[in-house]
Amino acid sequence: MDLLTLSSSLDGFFWGKIMIYLCLAAGIYFSVLMKFPQVRLIKDMVKHLFGSKSSAEGVSSFQGFAMALGGRVGTGNITGVASAIFFGGPGAVFWMWAIAFLGAGSAYIEAALAQVWKQEIHGEYRGGPAYYIEKGLGSRGLGMAFAILTLVSCGILLPGIQSNSFATAATVAFGIDPLIIAVLYAGLLGYIVFGGGKRIAKVAGMIVPFMAIAYMALAFIILIINFDKIPYVFGLIFSSAFNMNAAYGAVFGLAISWGVKRGIFSNEAGQGTGAQAAGAAEVSHPAKQGLVQAFSVYVDTLLVCTATAIMILSTNTFNVANPAGGFLTEFVPGLEKGNFTQTAVDAFIPGIGGGFVAIALGFFTFTTVLAYAFYTDSNVGYLFRNNSNGSGYKMAITASRIGIVLMVFISTIMSADVVWNFGSAGVGAMAWFNVIVIILLTKPGIATLKDYEAQKKLGVDPVFVPERCGIKGAELWHKIVARSYSKELAALKDKDKKMA
Repeated sequence: MDLLTLSSSLDGFFWGKIMIYLCLAAGIYFSVLMKFPQVRLIKDMVKHLFGSKSSAEGVSSFQGFAMALGGRVGTGNITGVASAIFFGGPGAVFWMWAIAFLGAGSAYIEAALAQVWKQEIHGEYRGGPAYYIEKGLGSRGLGMAFAILTLVSCGILLPGIQSNSFATAATVAFGIDPLIIAVLYAGLLGYIVFGGGKRIAKVAGMIVPFMAIAYMALAFIILIINFDKIPYVFGLIFSSAFNMNAAYGAVFGLAISWGVKRGIFSNEAGQGTGAQAAGAAEVSHPAKQGLVQAFSVYVDTLLVCTATAIMILSTNTFNVANPAGGFLTEFVPGLEKGNFTQTAVDAFIPGIGGGFVAIALGFFTFTTVLAYAFYTDSNVGYLFRNNSNGSGYKMAITASRIGIVLMVFISTIMSADVVWNFGSAGVGAMAWFNVIVIILLTKPGIATLKDYEAQKKLGVDPVFVPERCGIKGAELWHKIVARSYSKELAALKDKDKKMA
């Protein structure tokens, strides 16, 4: 069996119909139980973006948001959207929106749980699925299994998708040899990741806002120029999503599966990766970072992915494959799905489409790989946190960083289909594992939001006291609160005393 067949089989296995429906069901389940905080608490989401500063142990709320968003905003926002349209038709865009809206509930739960059971390892906060699996489910073995899966996915399989997509776009746009791109990309990555988590967070905090705003600004300009096509674009999306467009009836089922699949690949809700950035943040209450991470799902899919879809659909620079062979729609004969966005930009500003998208992909993919490096660090920390003198931990961290740099270099010059299939399979495997876990940990996850809202009603700045939520194994929070939030705790106790 060759690599392409093997990678395709693994991708198909992890992204079967059961997985698609599980992710949708989990999003609905959490959203309903929490009474749709992604709607009710939008103001809180934005407020807490800048609600905390970094500390010696943790990054700021915004840096945690930027790392998670950097991980979410990557090639999935450009190439992934194009693939969803190519295989599932315009209706796939709606299902990307749906999984983003519902997935915000899952993103809240996993991020809040990462905060609840985060640990201080060698002077830095670390958290994520491995940590809350062990503490919440009481299984060190399952925690280790997820940590190893994350190392394989984020350290080996996923980085290659990002660097490969950038290399492909840059080669087409500028004619640069992929080998040169591989050397430069890997070299810059190595400089940053060997600077540690704080350097990664700092770089992400600088790049992510700039790249996302610039990209969405271009989409907005194209939409304004194409104002008369707004009804056409959204009509096309909705009619195709609900099998009311005869032209795309043959891919109705694929619209759902590709929309959800590429939506999760892009926004990572429920996958467990964003939770690892959330667990590193310095906040007074887990719910605060949970809401921030839920907002990052919105920014990724409802804004950045929508920007890509608008550019492609408003210019009719796309083709849709027929599952039986050939095309259902072929607006631009011979156009590859990976070039949909470049061609769309070129339709308005001839000659700059390839260059602009290549540069955007450079920023998008690079910050995503930085996030993957942070996630591998977090899971190495989990596996080696009991190393008494820290030498084993340091050696493992160094090895993982060398590994991710090498994988970026190698994948840049590999076949795009093989790299994409393996990376997508890695996302699917992590999502399978994590979605089931957070469903099992529904009670403590939702308890954090109830406690947060109860404290807000008391008129205090919420501070986390595990016992108020009936949560065990979160003793680190007593130290965190005593060290940084003693005034908030005193105010809460005073209110509680008056209420009693």
